[in-house]
Amino acid sequence: MPEVINVKILHLVVKKKWYEMQESGEKTEEYRELSPYWRKRLIDQEALRAKPYTHVCFHCGYTQRCFINRIDSITIGMGLPEWGAPTYREVFIIKHHREPSPFVVGKNLKR
Repeated sequence: MPEVINVKILHLVVKKKWYEMQESGEKTEEYRELSPYWRKRLIDQEALRAKPYTHVCFHCGYTQRCFINRIDSITIGMGLPEWGAPTYREVFIIKHHREPSPFVVGKNLKR
């Protein structure tokens, strides 16, 4: 019997430039602004910590092209401008890494 894995996937739509950098492993962080929308989506308000996402699914724009990485951490801090972070403003930093994945990603991936 296959091992059951408890996963919680965060779906993010990114521009082609950032998608390809992440897919190749060159970019290992994704940034989101500290807006009410992203606070609600990324922070557990009762526990005041990051929601327990285990993986991030990157979507290349609104196409069917996507892949999944494991999330290492979700923190707040200053990101790297060369990876798309604003220069003088803190952001959510979603650190991730590529690993062999048991997931099959393709046209039938539901959001």
